[in-house]
Amino acid sequence: MTPSKSTVPDAPDRGFAYSKAFFEDLADQALAHAKQLGATDAGAEASEACGLSVSVRKGEIENVERNRDKSLGITVYSGQRRGNASTSDFSARAIRQTVQAAYDIARFTAEDPAAGLPDEGDVAGPADQPGDLELFFPWAIDSAQAAALALRCETAAMQTSKRISNSEGASVSAQQAHFFSAHTHGFRGGYASSRHSLSVSPIAGKGPSMQRDSWYSSMRDASELASPESVGRYAAERALSRLKSRKIATTQCAVLFESPLAAGLLGSLVQALSGGALYRKSSFLLDSLGKRVLPQHIDIIEDPFVRRGKGSSPFDDEGVKVKARKVVEAGRVQGYFLSSYSARKLGLSTTGNAGGSHNLVLTSRHTRNGDTLDEMLRKLGTGLFVTELMGQGVNYVTGDYSRGASGFWVEGGQIAFPVHEITIAGNMKGMLKGIQAVGADSYNYGSKTVGSILLDRLMVAGS
Repeated sequence: MTPSKSTVPDAPDRGFAYSKAFFEDLADQALAHAKQLGATDAGAEASEACGLSVSVRKGEIENVERNRDKSLGITVYSGQRRGNASTSDFSARAIRQTVQAAYDIARFTAEDPAAGLPDEGDVAGPADQPGDLELFFPWAIDSAQAAALALRCETAAMQTSKRISNSEGASVSAQQAHFFSAHTHGFRGGYASSRHSLSVSPIAGKGPSMQRDSWYSSMRDASELASPESVGRYAAERALSRLKSRKIATTQCAVLFESPLAAGLLGSLVQALSGGALYRKSSFLLDSLGKRVLPQHIDIIEDPFVRRGKGSSPFDDEGVKVKARKVVEAGRVQGYFLSSYSARKLGLSTTGNAGGSHNLVLTSRHTRNGDTLDEMLRKLGTGLFVTELMGQGVNYVTGDYSRGASGFWVEGGQIAFPVHEITIAGNMKGMLKGIQAVGADSYNYGSKTVGSILLDRLMVAGS
């Protein structure tokens, strides 16, 4: 797996059909025509994405997909009225028609006092944008090579034990995209990015006692992916560990969330602190700025400038400046996640989070390097170690939380037996404040990084 060096394409020689310069010209054509029509302001973004996905199952190629998409999106403002339109036709005539469509929508849309481009003072200029964040690593892999990697991964899983009886398949995906965006408040910028992955889902056991699990590796640079063999073996070991699962009686106990699931808890916090939920009053953390919503030992930082980070970006989706910041310090909320629109609705300033969060890391001031998963199990003592969650089960208005789950019952700090067909329930406000410890077994899930999380007490519904 040897991808090309990180770079931004200036010509269609990296698997793209269009160059950055071509996209700049498209955006300029769109903005110029919007002004000719009498638009107050306008924005345009041209983009292209392409990739390859190959899946195999039981030693045979099951699916090969190639994707290539392109788009030019136009946003036009007539005062505080906004219209949007898009096209996949890059001809001059299509661009004019798309701008006209957006302008016509804007003219007949109701006024919105919060609508508009970002304030000029918030816009990221050249000096605000860092150098190469190393987000683009094209992977020159063909379908035969991708299938070979997927087969190696599935074979490794199947050969881990004779008790691995079946497979839901393995897959390899190589994806890349680039864009250029500009608007009439002075923003001009764009970049290329890539995301590559390898995954497998083996099945252990037979009949009604069968258990499935999965694992994957995802990186911007394919050379940093875990080996197919290690992904396959680990997925198989996870499935094997779930054999002879049993139900448990309904109880209240401490619960340890495995690190990939702990990232989901962090995601729920982000959703509750996001501008859209806040101004719609559909968040259980309304008016929480400056208030303690987590234990005093918890900090959360956001850093958009991590090299090769999955949540890295030199600016947000509106072209607004981004910066590293403390979202939570000593358990207190220091900032929300706001776009220009949601900030105006709340009477606040944008935080550069149009499009989402950037590389969040949750840490505990009590965590030591030796706080491995084994040590976290010892801290749990007797309780539930959760490794899989099913369903959505979070009411963001009230904070009520209820998810189907499976994992392991732990006694005396040691795994006693696997459990399944249980439901864990609580309220997010209490769950967040009930974080007892965070492990040093950090796991990156998209733009979020966190170790396993130990909660003091949840209701566990079983038999």
